Amino acid sequence: MEFFLFFIEVIGTIAFAVSGAMTAIRKNMDAFGVAVLGLTTAVGGGMVRDLILGSTPPAMFQTPVYAMIAVGTTIVVFVFAALGKLNEEHKHFDQLMFWMDTLGLGVFSVLGVEKAIIMDTGCGLFLMVFVGVLTGVGGGLLRDIFAGNTPYIFVKHVYASASIAGALVCALLYDVAGERVAVIIGAVVVVVIRCLAAHYRWSLPKVNRPVK
Repeated sequence: MEFFLFFIEVIGTIAFAVSGAMTAIRKNMDAFGVAVLGLTTAVGGGMVRDLILGSTPPAMFQTPVYAMIAVGTTIVVFVFAALGKLNEEHKHFDQLMFWMDTLGLGVFSVLGVEKAIIMDTGCGLFLMVFVGVLTGVGGGLLRDIFAGNTPYIFVKHVYASASIAGALVCALLYDVAGERVAVIIGAVVVVVIRCLAAHYRWSLPKVNRPVK
């Protein structure tokens, strides 16, 4: 089971690192900026999660392999961009950005719940879901703040809401269906909701202020 969790965490790390690196490229950052933004997106949510749960130093320092994977991924993305294989004008740029962000969100939303349960803090459902969502959206939130963008979770297709749904499903199924099933189904719920929201252009209600 430890290998399974490690495997999906690596997938989430790579996905979010790509997402962060692509945002940096869109903002015309240099190689260092690309690496920092990719690393922040990949491990930022988990770092905040660990601080809330009292797990110090955060996992990214205890197990630096994830940080190394994130930085390595950003280097690959930067090289592709430098060779002209990946830029904002490329027809698949936004599509790749969406899938990487969605995959990372799904993986880290359930891994946050998993971490809260493993630590055996006696936390209730609310804390498990809160930690799961924070792990899922935290890295992207930091990415957008560093990049000077309005945080993605506040303006795009049902983002944090999908994370809440997946984390809740994972937490409720954990004791009933087992660890692996709960993690997989929770992540799938996030991805499915995000895909449906993007396809049908779902969004939460907002006030449309008149242009002055």
